[in-house]
Amino acid sequence: MTQTNNPLLAPSTLAYSYPPFDLIEIDHYIPAFELGMAEQRSQVNEITGNADPASFDNTIVALERSGQTLHRTSTVFFTMIATGSTPQLREIESQIAPQLAAHHDSIFLDPALFARIDDLHRQSGDLGLDEESQYLLRRYHRDFVRGGARLPQEDKTQLRTLNERLSSLSTQFTQRQLAATNAAAVRVDDHAQLAGMSNDAMAAAADAAKAHGGDGYLLTLNNFTMPPQLSVLRDRGLRQRLYESSIARGNDGSDADTSHIVVEIARLRAERAALLGYDHHAAYVIADQTANDADTVTTMLADLVGPAVANAQQEARDRKNVVDDEEFKPWDWPLATELLRRREHDFDMAATRPYLELERVLHDGVFYAAQQLYGLGFRERFDLPTYHPQVRVFEVFDSSDAAIGLYCADYFARDSKRGGAWMNSFADQSHLLGNLPVVCNNLNIVKAGDAEPTLLTFTEVTTMFHEFGHALHGLLSNVTYPRFSGTHVPRDFVEFPSQVNEMWALWPQVLRNYAVHHVTGEPMPQAMVDKLHATQQFNTGFSTTEYLAAALIDLAWHSLTPDAVPDGADPRAAVAQFEARVLADSGIDTDTIQPRYRSTYFGHVFGGGYAAGYYSYIWSEVLDADTVAWFNANGGLSRDNGDRFRNHVLSVGGGKDPLEAYREFTGHAPSTAPLLARLGLDMQK
Repeated sequence: MTQTNNPLLAPSTLAYSYPPFDLIEIDHYIPAFELGMAEQRSQVNEITGNADPASFDNTIVALERSGQTLHRTSTVFFTMIATGSTPQLREIESQIAPQLAAHHDSIFLDPALFARIDDLHRQSGDLGLDEESQYLLRRYHRDFVRGGARLPQEDKTQLRTLNERLSSLSTQFTQRQLAATNAAAVRVDDHAQLAGMSNDAMAAAADAAKAHGGDGYLLTLNNFTMPPQLSVLRDRGLRQRLYESSIARGNDGSDADTSHIVVEIARLRAERAALLGYDHHAAYVIADQTANDADTVTTMLADLVGPAVANAQQEARDRKNVVDDEEFKPWDWPLATELLRRREHDFDMAATRPYLELERVLHDGVFYAAQQLYGLGFRERFDLPTYHPQVRVFEVFDSSDAAIGLYCADYFARDSKRGGAWMNSFADQSHLLGNLPVVCNNLNIVKAGDAEPTLLTFTEVTTMFHEFGHALHGLLSNVTYPRFSGTHVPRDFVEFPSQVNEMWALWPQVLRNYAVHHVTGEPMPQAMVDKLHATQQFNTGFSTTEYLAAALIDLAWHSLTPDAVPDGADPRAAVAQFEARVLADSGIDTDTIQPRYRSTYFGHVFGGGYAAGYYSYIWSEVLDADTVAWFNANGGLSRDNGDRFRNHVLSVGGGKDPLEAYREFTGHAPSTAPLLARLGLDMQK
């Protein structure tokens, strides 16, 4: 292979610089990574070797222009790892991850480069920069300082070693998590044990068994502790098997065990934080978020635990009465919740599925709301290659029919695809680089059989709206610098626009437009709509408590000093004991409610970018609930309201202080009252 036939080494000639997936082969990745890193290192050397005094253009702008080959390669490769992992791709990831960490350090620990940035930062008030450029200079300076630029050389060497090891461990965790989740699927031979499951769900389970070379049925897991099948399965023994298989992931002594990785990551992150001058990793992370300090987050979570647990305890008593079982267990909770919902509200959530067909939800729900709010139009493109046959591509237009970007949708679950739902970008909007955005949403919906419509749960509908909120953040970006494009905002702000977008799933005008029976064409009955609204606070004690439990575990791991991290001699026991102590100290009873994620399959934290940041969902939800209240008070679904949200929040990306952007949109500081009302939490409990 020569460099000239590697499609990753030059900008794509396709529309929007969309990746030429049909030309990219596995052998292209390592050469593209290596050349991309060398190219960016050379570009940085040109900056530091410039004999002219540092200027914003020859230093900061030059940095923004650097590394385009590496960025292009990374976006494609890490999408492929997440959506279609193979042994070859995993081997490349293991090889390249520490190299990327070392490359990142070679830039952020370059003394000559930091000297130029530091010089510019000192004279920033005299440079005549516009607001976005001023903010970019401040952000670069902060990034370099937090990256260790001011450390003595000996400490820089140690930091490089820590970063490379942490990068390798994170890769190992992600790979083992996928293997553990696949291995934890539960095989069922007796059709009668599946009582309660819908026909299409049973058909999907039969297809999954065949795909794995067996008969019967295979119940696959998602990321969460509580598999969704627990809400319908009547066979208590099978529910217990499924639950116990789920919760044992990564802490079962198998080849996919991650417990030792968890302990080592926690220790190395604590060591790195100390090296950088912070009390612990949580202090390091949160200092760069909108929350500002770890104590603020700890106080918020602690304040919520009491009322959430009180609500959950009452819910547990109600559910125990429904299942009439003296030993009410976690695997009983989801089914008992649905039975109670039927008893109290005469409402079966499963009855909504015939009205929630994927194509209708997408076109007449998700896209329709975006059209009403922002004037967007969507046209499917069939001429662009995709990385998997299930991926679809839509061109996006504004109200004047001008093209603004591409939206890719990869909605279906696969064994090779990591669990959960997320948004990623293939191209970040930037006026400096002349780029329009190319964004992609990934979900894990179980695909119906051939020629059968895919019917969704309402939770899956909400997830589609949520992830499209992230996509809108990328698509409607209007910034100069790629550093600020779209979702490049603080971690505890990134979930805010996506959570706001969830509100439109139940907005009457939108719901009427997409909630149509897939066979008869009849709209969802108003009585069912009313019950759907009436049960939105149903089970919030449980859902809030399981979330808080996971957030507290995350924060606890990352609030440790190096010598306080549990001994790794018996990591399985150490992880279990640490979690038990954290939850007991917090007042969370795990006899009936388990954390949404246990440490050994907590991919957000040990395999992704949410370390000491899982709190951000509820932090963002404060802003979200307050914003929903604003929309309700100002006319709801309208172009004026959508354009205001677009102009003050979505389009500015990370180009200004996020809370300042929020205050400009709402006209006031955030209030927790709307969130507490939404959750039905009485803070006096």
